Amino acid sequence: MTIAKTLTLYVSRRFAAMTLAMLAALAGLVALFDLIELLRRAATRQEATFGLVSQIAALRLPFVAMQILPFAILLGGIAAFWRLTRSSELVVARAAGVSAWGFLSGPVAVAVLLGALATTMVSPISSAMLARAERLDAQYLRNVSGITALAGGRLWLRQSDPGLDPRGVAILSGRPVPLRDLRPGEAFRLDAVTIWRLSAEDRPLARVEAPSAVLTPGRWVIEGAISFGNDRQPSPAQRLVLPTELTPERIQDSFASPDTLSFWALPGFIQVLENAGFSAVRHRLHFQSLLALPLLAAAMALLAAGFSMRSSRRGGVAQMIGGGVAAGFALFVIDKVTGEFGEAGTLPVAFAAWAPAGAGFLLATALLLHLEDG
Repeated sequence: MTIAKTLTLYVSRRFAAMTLAMLAALAGLVALFDLIELLRRAATRQEATFGLVSQIAALRLPFVAMQILPFAILLGGIAAFWRLTRSSELVVARAAGVSAWGFLSGPVAVAVLLGALATTMVSPISSAMLARAERLDAQYLRNVSGITALAGGRLWLRQSDPGLDPRGVAILSGRPVPLRDLRPGEAFRLDAVTIWRLSAEDRPLARVEAPSAVLTPGRWVIEGAISFGNDRQPSPAQRLVLPTELTPERIQDSFASPDTLSFWALPGFIQVLENAGFSAVRHRLHFQSLLALPLLAAAMALLAAGFSMRSSRRGGVAQMIGGGVAAGFALFVIDKVTGEFGEAGTLPVAFAAWAPAGAGFLLATALLLHLEDG
């Protein structure tokens, strides 16, 4: 028992060291190519200095590390297990009666821990830094200004509207006012506003025209609103208050990538997004993918072991290692394909996020069962 425990800890340390080294190497390589691409785009921008471009690349680094973590676990695990097999350490251990399932429990636990840390601790840091990087990129390299760059310069919003129907909705359209043009005390304003108030069955109830609408905490304040009912007769201009769960941050975030939202903030944001009438499929898929990351990491660790623990005296080591790398990339492709189907609504979100990780885990377990007990 002591020997097996000591061997497990030893293999776990070697696996963790090689995985972290591979993660640092791959992240640095991807960041270098990202920096080169940013420099190419900044070549015609006088205000985009080398320091600014380097800052954007550095802010993206945690996000890059999150994306390549499964590959780092796969390649680091293959390198670690192959070196242990080449030095006959694992061969002697298995000949002494130590089961592969025993000393592989440590590396699998390390992989699950890395996946859990990436989901719960790195994700909030990565999302905040990526959001900052995208704002700098949009401001200095793309010359766009978030939601004001929408088609026609108008913003379209959908939210609940229980004023005329308990389950009614309101669709707001207007031109967002830039921050520099806002009046004192205003955080967000729409000009040339049109509001369509609909029933739960999407039956028109009223149309509202107003010169502007100001978003305050918990409500839209609409001055000079003229309502047109079913009789199409205009009402006198008046002040209209429309309750809302929207905030300026949530409006901005609803058009941003789900990668810029923290893992801990996603559930509440998804609820608010759906209550406001936005589609939250991308955000749900991203949240489920983060939940599935520890299982995907464990699958990559088992795949690495299954394709690299073959004795070098039996030959075919290069083919086995190549097969492991190919299996890992195939799993990545399947993950992306199912993600696209999930976003399109063809597959359930939970299935699209968990199926690749679950399939990879079962495939790796079957391979190890064949090698160890077959």
